Amino acid sequence: MEYRIAVVPGDGIGPDVISETIKVLDKVGEKFGHKFHYTEVLAGGAALDATGVPLPAETLEVCKNSDAVLLGAVGGIKWDTLPGDQRPEQALLGLRKGLGLFANIRPAILFDQLKEACPLKSEITAGGLDIVVIRELTGGIYFGEKGFRDTEMGKAAYDVEIYAEEEVRRIAVVGFETAMKRGKKLMSVDKANILESSRLWRKVVTEVAKDYPEVQLSHMYVDNAAMQLVRNPKQFDVIVTSNIFGDILSDEASMITGSIGMLPSASLREGNFGMYEPVHGSAPDIAGQDKANPMATILSAAMMLRYTFNLPREADAIEAAVSKVLDQGVRTGDIMSEGMQLIGTSEAGRRIREAI
Repeated sequence: MEYRIAVVPGDGIGPDVISETIKVLDKVGEKFGHKFHYTEVLAGGAALDATGVPLPAETLEVCKNSDAVLLGAVGGIKWDTLPGDQRPEQALLGLRKGLGLFANIRPAILFDQLKEACPLKSEITAGGLDIVVIRELTGGIYFGEKGFRDTEMGKAAYDVEIYAEEEVRRIAVVGFETAMKRGKKLMSVDKANILESSRLWRKVVTEVAKDYPEVQLSHMYVDNAAMQLVRNPKQFDVIVTSNIFGDILSDEASMITGSIGMLPSASLREGNFGMYEPVHGSAPDIAGQDKANPMATILSAAMMLRYTFNLPREADAIEAAVSKVLDQGVRTGDIMSEGMQLIGTSEAGRRIREAI
């Protein structure tokens, strides 16, 4: 089979981790008889420097005409002083909206080999952690009306949190469908004691639950959820929540599993199209120094094989290879611990390819 992948290396360590991921995909293609065709495009700070805009029209067009998108990272301190609508992060928002990617799936898995890297007490994490955060990605405060106005207290800025019923319904369905494939337990996180948008969220999610009688649905306020993730993370299996709450909670979930450098993500629309990227940021301070951990991006490619290309054996091969490399006692800097051997980006990629 042949597949077309739009590749967005982006900024900072994005090109470093993308390079190793492409090599891994080529190894998978060689072993299983597939051919991956890559088209590299600009987005983020790299696009700003080259074209003056964070998301060129050509980039969006190439992504739309591909089977999937593989993205490294965008942003960096170099562009931090730009106005909000010109910042590199606008490329992510534009890609999500332009491609209709309304569902962000972030698995937070504590690899047994990395249990020492987890900041929680061992009695809390004994037996490992396996949580999936499903974040609504194209609605809410990030896409609501925003602006400035004058007030008695001086100039004020505002960002509107807004959700329509169908926006909530379709992400709730993703949550329930995911729960059906796992432990049949879904936690919906909101702030329904304060926010009207959250009260609508809870109402719609409860309505959708009627179509999934096998799934145990619970509700939790976001502040309590943030506390419970570090107090008793094992109570969670699948979490579904809004854009801003999901942004925060998925990062928290990633850190309790040892390292944000290990965690992949998938952003999906209806059907099988998706954009795949690591959860970590651009880390410009270590860019080009062979220090970045490529495993989150490589695991994102495994998600691409599983969700978009329907190649579960190939996805399993990548995930097993990452686990084998961790078994070898080698670590990149972000997951380094006493007694382990420090390796760089390229060596991590090479070992994963050999393990496939």
